[in-house]
Amino acid sequence: MLRDSILKTPEQLMEVCSTIYNAGYQVYVVGGAVRDYLRGENPTDWDLATNARPEQVEALFPKTIPTGKQFGTITVVVGENFYEVTTFRKEGRYSDKRHPDEVVYTETIVDDLERRDFTINAIAYDPINQEYVDPFNGFSDLKRKLLRTVGDPSERFAEDPLRILRLLRFVATLEFRPERRTLHAIEPGSLQEVSKERIRDEFNKLLMAKKIDDALELMYTTGVMDIILPELAACKGVSQGDRHQWDVLGHSIVAAQMVKPSLHLRLAALFHDIAKPVCMSRSDKGIHFYRHEVIGEELTKDILTRLRYRSSIKESVSRLVRWHMFSIHPLSSDRAIRRFISKVGVDYIIDLLEIRRADILAQRFSAKQAYEFISDLYDRIQEILDQEAALTVKDLAINGDDIMENLNIPPGKQVGEIIKYLLDRVIDEPNLNEKEILIKLAKKYINTTY
Repeated sequence: MLRDSILKTPEQLMEVCSTIYNAGYQVYVVGGAVRDYLRGENPTDWDLATNARPEQVEALFPKTIPTGKQFGTITVVVGENFYEVTTFRKEGRYSDKRHPDEVVYTETIVDDLERRDFTINAIAYDPINQEYVDPFNGFSDLKRKLLRTVGDPSERFAEDPLRILRLLRFVATLEFRPERRTLHAIEPGSLQEVSKERIRDEFNKLLMAKKIDDALELMYTTGVMDIILPELAACKGVSQGDRHQWDVLGHSIVAAQMVKPSLHLRLAALFHDIAKPVCMSRSDKGIHFYRHEVIGEELTKDILTRLRYRSSIKESVSRLVRWHMFSIHPLSSDRAIRRFISKVGVDYIIDLLEIRRADILAQRFSAKQAYEFISDLYDRIQEILDQEAALTVKDLAINGDDIMENLNIPPGKQVGEIIKYLLDRVIDEPNLNEKEILIKLAKKYINTTY
């Protein structure tokens, strides 16, 4: 539901606006705050535009930060709040496909709004006179849930190709549809000129949206997926047999939509079958994807490395992809479940159940079946975790120093092998996890093995 009422600005923001206005300058609220307020949301980030030059803004306030002074932006600090104040500007060519070659200050808000990406982001609000400025019919596009560029879409995308991904992100976050002319102006190859870090950050914002499936499907149909995620695009048209109603790409998108909006879960669900195109084989028994989870782990690491993801994300996502084909069942023995938890990792086991739940829901199974299976398995795993049995090396009642001291052996590979052996024994028989017992087992192991 759209609002068309007076934009309610925070008291501190209003003080900033009044200070600028009383000094003889124009001041407007711009950008996402106006868009989100008109959509019925409560903005949290507030940006201002003014005809005051950066130096003049700095002179008006006791505490400022020259955040992007070369581009006309000063951050005004009021208490614990930060407000970006940017001088009205026109922009020239974008040689680096990100920043304008030169910034030309101007005196009108309309000139400033003309440089923005989409019409829904090109609405300004005058908080002093309580008036909206909407020269490009952004309010109408908000009503129609339409994404349309300001001016020529080819020019807007050429200035900064990342705007293509930004468009797809708004499809996900706002659940809007692109205007046809804007959609047809997309040149996916231009994204090759954008840094991997910027692509990653925009893609992350898309993945964290409430509804991502339409945006991901559009990413494929526009050719954008071929550029930034060719391994995922290759999943299109790969059939999976009777149990599935979607091809591998469709299944992966649905699974990603099904998981909680957590970055590593969304990535893992999207990539869990990433290796199926390269692992596909056929026999008289049907279609097979042998070891796709193993190959998928490596492909996932390659993708996340290429897009400059941090190590912790690479580790968690690739591990979830590696183990998503687990065969453990609610009726499995305690020992089997302990081994399963130890193999996957205590820190990842609950997330893995979330991936399996989404994987099942994205097949021809009912939500009831998925819920019952995951719920029962979760209960069994929680029972094991509550027993506080040793599941990792750090849970053992003995460490490497104890091994070296009691067996009189030097540091090295042998110590690690003994620790691994002891953990295997304790996982099978938790009551063995006592220091004296483990030392005896270690001595027996070394006498029979070396």
